[in-house]
Amino acid sequence: MRSLLLNRRQPFLLISLWCAALLGFGYYLQFQQGLTPCPLCIFQRLAFFGVLALALLGALLGPRKTGAQILSFLLMLVADIGAAITGRQVWLQHLPEDRIPECGPGLDFLLDAYPLTDAIETVLRGSGDCAKVDWTFLGLSIAEWSLLNFLALGGIALALVLLRRRSA
Repeated sequence: MRSLLLNRRQPFLLISLWCAALLGFGYYLQFQQGLTPCPLCIFQRLAFFGVLALALLGALLGPRKTGAQILSFLLMLVADIGAAITGRQVWLQHLPEDRIPECGPGLDFLLDAYPLTDAIETVLRGSGDCAKVDWTFLGLSIAEWSLLNFLALGGIALALVLLRRRSA
């Protein structure tokens, strides 16, 4: 019985640790390396926090088949939203220099000056800040690494949904 409980919790625990490591690295880049996150980066962090929270909930509760399936579906949904936001930034980073939007106001100003829906719409359109590549590893930018991680997390969550469905 104990190993069954651990097996129900283990994938969620691993996903939550994965997201915590990604967020920790993002904060390291921000506070130790001096890289300032753009508005799209902030939204990506929120998506990683969403995946982390859902996975942590699954790790703590150890839900049975239906609960695990619902939680995995929600996790996949948040990861897909994160991938869409990140995909937008990757697209902006690959635009020709003359097609990059001008740098816009910061997220704090947008949230103070505009209704929430207008501020979100403005951020998702992106700006020159979001197209700038400050850091790369193995030839990929932070946004490209984030996209790969969101796709992997979404794929794992989909696999969990399908596995729970087969075992039901």
